[in-house]
Amino acid sequence: MSVTKTLDLKGLKCPLPVLKTRKALTTLQPGDRLEVLTTDPMAAIDIPHFCNEAGHHLIESSTSDTEGTFLLEKGDR
Repeated sequence: MSVTKTLDLKGLKCPLPVLKTRKALTTLQPGDRLEVLTTDPMAAIDIPHFCNEAGHHLIESSTSDTEGTFLLEKGDR
């Protein structure tokens, strides 16, 4: 499967990355993938937690001191 959409949220602070990720996922079909790019260090905690709570799958994540990349797959809910 490939990335369906990329969401560049660099420069946004908590809670905006999670809120915008949630909104973007509503436009996708179950199984579609969303790549999320962030600079907010809290996204490394918030996005995995959101996926767990909302029934989406965190396929892959990588973070550094300045950036984070998250690959999500929309769940069935």
